[in-house]
Amino acid sequence: MTETLRLATRGSDLALRQAETVREALSSRRRDVELRQVETRGDQIPDELIHRLGKTGAFVRALDEEILAGDADLAVHSLKDLPTEEMADLVVAGIPERAPSGDVVVHPDGLGVEELPAGAVVGTGSLRRGAQIRAARPDLTVEPIRGNVDTRLEKLLAPGLQAEHERRLIAAGEESALTAEGVEDAEDEDAGDDGADDDADGDDEGDEAVDADFERTVEEWFDSLSDLERDAMERKVETEYDAVVLAEAGLRRSNLFYEVETTRLPREEFVPAAGQGAIAVTASDPDVVEAVRDAVDHPRTRVAVTVERTVLGELNGGCVAPIGVSAMVQGEHVHVRARVLSTDGTEEVAGTRDLPIRSHATAAAEFAADLADRGADDLIEAAREEAEADE
Repeated sequence: MTETLRLATRGSDLALRQAETVREALSSRRRDVELRQVETRGDQIPDELIHRLGKTGAFVRALDEEILAGDADLAVHSLKDLPTEEMADLVVAGIPERAPSGDVVVHPDGLGVEELPAGAVVGTGSLRRGAQIRAARPDLTVEPIRGNVDTRLEKLLAPGLQAEHERRLIAAGEESALTAEGVEDAEDEDAGDDGADDDADGDDEGDEAVDADFERTVEEWFDSLSDLERDAMERKVETEYDAVVLAEAGLRRSNLFYEVETTRLPREEFVPAAGQGAIAVTASDPDVVEAVRDAVDHPRTRVAVTVERTVLGELNGGCVAPIGVSAMVQGEHVHVRARVLSTDGTEEVAGTRDLPIRSHATAAAEFAADLADRGADDLIEAAREEAEADE
């Protein structure tokens, strides 16, 4: 084993933070670790939805190829991105303790999915989340969204912040910041507003409201914004989202969980993806595998994600179908919940089971077979045909 371990990682902020946790764990065992940033296929096609990138592994293969080529000793991945198929000459050497595995809805005012008004636009890059949202609220509009965690949040916040900035400029008498055409349009709308006289009746009260709303200067307001909000101010968006749905773990690892208003989604209905919230460290050299396992592996997490990935692998759904699988170790059993949906959320096959921990992998395969017999296979095949038709 080399003196300094070379750890391959994607270059995104989230990936680097995940890699840093692995480096710190190994450093505590007196192992020096050097990070190697690698661009993956998923990074090279930023505007393509994950499920259209082919099989699971768009963010994985390039990292593992670094190991196989001898240019890295280990690689760190989000476990949910890791294919369930066996990897030739590679093993999952370590799975650290899992972060919260559920999803959250992010809304500027903290509204949950059940509180969103009909027709609200919800952004997600996940087939699973999209189907679960449609099943829960068929009156909402689900739109695709891509990008790192901060990018998605900026896309959500941008329209509201930009509109607020414009209102403050107008209130401050800085019409020059707007186009002449825009000002004329605003004046025309005011002139044709049947309710304009009603507003004028309470002139003094209205002025007080405006003064209270904008008691700070535009500069003071801008200075009060977070770095995330300032970046959002500069972003141009094609789709205006009312809310986005993200993994809680990604928000926390990006140090953005407390930057936005979030509401946890109920896990019984919004069943997470297999492996969500967990990190996987792959390696090939037996000495490296042993070092990683000793430093970072968390047995309870490994058992839980083994159950989840076994169910997913047996169903052979990969990224082409909306499948949620969530497991939790409870004493001598592993409680597992699965939900397989049609892409439009109108059909589903779901179930729960307590699996014996001593034979959790075998029992998980039996649970998957039961789901398949009850119609999950049909839903997955229909989703696969839809994906192929979209190509």
